[in-house]
Amino acid sequence: MISITFNPVSNKKLYIQIYNQILSEIQLGSFQIGDKLPSERELCEQFGVSRAPVRQALSALEMNGIIYSRQGEGVFVKSTTIHNEGSISMTSASPEDIVEARMHIEPLIIHFAALRATDEDILELKQTIKKMEEETHSGVYVPATDEQLHMGIAKASHNDLFITFMSSITNAMKQQEMWRFIRDRTVTRSDYREVNFQEHKLIIEALEKRNAAEAVKRMTAHMQNLYDRYWKS
Repeated sequence: MISITFNPVSNKKLYIQIYNQILSEIQLGSFQIGDKLPSERELCEQFGVSRAPVRQALSALEMNGIIYSRQGEGVFVKSTTIHNEGSISMTSASPEDIVEARMHIEPLIIHFAALRATDEDILELKQTIKKMEEETHSGVYVPATDEQLHMGIAKASHNDLFITFMSSITNAMKQQEMWRFIRDRTVTRSDYREVNFQEHKLIIEALEKRNAAEAVKRMTAHMQNLYDRYWKS
């Protein structure tokens, strides 16, 4: 294992600094093609950050063809040249920003949805969860259905700003290539599809009962589980 000391970082876009430091060391020759990078835990300690920005930085490096990962073995240098430049927007909302925003805003949105949802809102949500169930049982995860369900909950709040917030979050997810990259390696996995569906089903059942406290509890748990799947899987 090559011994490299990285500098701690402090910035809202932590993963960009981590990305740049690791890329710089690779391009300077500190790591050769085929060399193994320090583990995520070691990188977290050296950069003085949590796992989330480290995983984002590694994902960006992998998407740009700089590194590759081997299950159970670690991350290795693949190239010193970016092969996919332009595919990753470093200025758009990071996956961590997206998850953080969702963890705080969606429980609030669903509180009002449970209090204000009309029979038509509930019917639409039940149709969407039925669609998700069919997709799950057929062995697929369709992001658009997931997005439709969460937007439906926002619409059921009958608050135009909440609807705008969720629309902005949905657009950020669509624009962020790393969000899709990490999502496709975690929440779309076969071992998560059924769990993901069951969490959504419980959320809609609480809404149907107009039980605001239960709806908030279920949404909060779902958001926490989403965070865990992205950064702890």
